[in-house]
Amino acid sequence: MAKTEAEIEALALTAMRAWVAGDAKAMKKIVARDFMMVVGSTPPQLLDRPSFLAGVERGFACSRFTFREVVVRTHGKAAWFVAGAELELGFGPKTWSGGFLVTQLWRKGAIGGYKLAECSLARLDGDDSIAAAVSRLQLWK
Repeated sequence: MAKTEAEIEALALTAMRAWVAGDAKAMKKIVARDFMMVVGSTPPQLLDRPSFLAGVERGFACSRFTFREVVVRTHGKAAWFVAGAELELGFGPKTWSGGFLVTQLWRKGAIGGYKLAECSLARLDGDDSIAAAVSRLQLWK
């Protein structure tokens, strides 16, 4: 893995650990000023930076995470992080857990290195036949 890809994966882990710790102050250092999160609920919901940081302090908790299939691609001064993940999220007494697709857009600024600009969380479909069908489309196999 190239240096930038390893750096982005380490930053993604740092961000998730800060969320698990409920450390809004650490998250504030990681997320960009124009940060947005898309939560793959029905209908999908948006959280801007102030809403997300307040949520971290007031009950939008990530109590457990494990990244699985991780892909990082760089595009100029940006990097795209995509991972299959097992997450356990909490909204007060409500728990939302299982397999998720986590996508993050990291942008490199002139000062301070990479910042998390976008994040989306979406539940993964448990139908294995979908993955098999898509896999058959892959020309490199």
